[in-house]
Amino acid sequence: MESAVDLHFVIRLIINTVSVFVLIRCYYAFSRHRENAASFILFGVGVFLVTSLLHSVTVTMGFAFGLFAVFSMLRYRTEALGIKEMTYLFLVIAMALLAAVGSMQHYELAGLNLLIILLARLLETRVLLPRHGEKEVEYEKIENVHARQQAVLIADLRERTGLDVFRVDVVSISYLRDTAMLRMHFRLEGHNAC
Repeated sequence: MESAVDLHFVIRLIINTVSVFVLIRCYYAFSRHRENAASFILFGVGVFLVTSLLHSVTVTMGFAFGLFAVFSMLRYRTEALGIKEMTYLFLVIAMALLAAVGSMQHYELAGLNLLIILLARLLETRVLLPRHGEKEVEYEKIENVHARQQAVLIADLRERTGLDVFRVDVVSISYLRDTAMLRMHFRLEGHNAC
């Protein structure tokens, strides 16, 4: 009986580790944030290991998820993580918790993880959503920051940045300094694959 429990643990550990690695490899291919990618992988394995140990003390799935959600928010609240990084962190935690305390069969767990990975991969490409970036810039030609000068503003930003700017939002205007904070939305040319 003990060897069956150990085999069950090892299989789920392998499924979790491989799934988290492949998911974060997709994240890294598009973001190139090595520190985030490495910490996400370690976080996923750590959540699985601790939750597996807590599971033997009859901890419910809700309690385990709440524990690690609170822990992750406390740990990463000082970091400037964007919505994308928080989403990947949530997926890593969810995959680890499902592997550790989920009641599904191994093939069902692997299939569910594969579905999550494929959906993440698909959303990182241009297949479903166009690939756009955004950047905030301080802009000094305040006369172009007018509703009637939108085309001139976009043309000037395209010329100065070399980016394919298609929309500009005004974040703030300083009439004292004659500058404006703008959020440029631009199309990304190339994209990497997982």
